[in-house]
Amino acid sequence: MASEHEIYRRYLDAVGLHGQAAAAAAGLHPTEWHALSALDLSGRLTSGELAAACGLTTSATTRLVDRLERAGRVRRVADPADRRRVLIEGVPTDVADIVGPARELVGEVFARYTPEQLETLFDYFTRAAPAYRAATAEIRERRSVGGAG
Repeated sequence: MASEHEIYRRYLDAVGLHGQAAAAAAGLHPTEWHALSALDLSGRLTSGELAAACGLTTSATTRLVDRLERAGRVRRVADPADRRRVLIEGVPTDVADIVGPARELVGEVFARYTPEQLETLFDYFTRAAPAYRAATAEIRERRSVGGAG
């Protein structure tokens, strides 16, 4: 039988592969897919906020936004509170169609849990996401300090 560590790694690998497949189905690079997800979850973001959400430099984010804008996936809009500031917003797309199979299949998995178990799962998701973001930042920081990147 697989260890808990192996089971968890297989789960993470499956989620990562799903993200790659979804991006490819949308005709996007995984980073572009992630940027659209960040915009969908957050609404309008500044380029700096989008850079932080995607773990990119500001110059890489500018190129990312340029590509997504040319593809009709995002648009730049003036901030209504400060017209000197530009916000990036997603353009409605077919993302729901692409991720539909995962939502359906994972929904079937969730249906097997009690409300209390689901509460625990979603508590984990809520707490694990920032932990993974912090670990990602640490990995990137070590890589940049170590000169490997």
